[in-house]
Amino acid sequence: MFARIARRYDVANHLLSGGVDTWWRRRLVATVNRHHFRDVLDLATGSGDVAFALSRKLPETTRITGMDFCQPMLDEAGIKQRTGGHYANIVFQQGDGMALPLTDASFDAVTLSFGLRNMADRHKALLEINRVLRPGGRFYLLEFSQPHRWFKPIYYFYLNHILPVFAGLVTGDRDAYDYLNCSIEGYPDYHTMTGEILKAGFKEVSVTRMTFGIVALHAAVKPTLK
Repeated sequence: MFARIARRYDVANHLLSGGVDTWWRRRLVATVNRHHFRDVLDLATGSGDVAFALSRKLPETTRITGMDFCQPMLDEAGIKQRTGGHYANIVFQQGDGMALPLTDASFDAVTLSFGLRNMADRHKALLEINRVLRPGGRFYLLEFSQPHRWFKPIYYFYLNHILPVFAGLVTGDRDAYDYLNCSIEGYPDYHTMTGEILKAGFKEVSVTRMTFGIVALHAAVKPTLK
């Protein structure tokens, strides 16, 4: 599915969110930028938007790995990297979020934007993220959530009746965005997601809700060794 929409993915995201997705990612990058990291993994990197934003804001010495299971999405990221001309600290690599081809304790931070709900087993993916983080490392999850109660009817009317039609016109693949609606509706609220992150072995979980609660930014820490 993602392979089918790879070439129009970024355009569709910007149009369907009214450009607010850029602000969501900017908030994520600003949160990451509060700390100094040597190695950052951007998991489910897609076409690389977050990886590129991190590269622009973090020190040039920070090594960034963008990883995704979908090669056509990574191909789009590679095109951006070649034409951008100033992203030498990014390496893109194919990999499954539930079985990361990475060694234990190899990253200081992991970012995951709008990808966890596409994992067949969220807990397994969270355990893998914990595994590849160094003790004291930080995990940042930017994902759709459940909106404030008053906004829910408006939001779901848009998701179910307007977004698929518009997305079909933009990408030529309405079925992909019918899936998007289902994945959002079935995704936990921020309270439940906090519990899942804690269950995977993280601590100090904080959450920032954005845009009437439709998106949540979770930040968590991997405990240090005792």
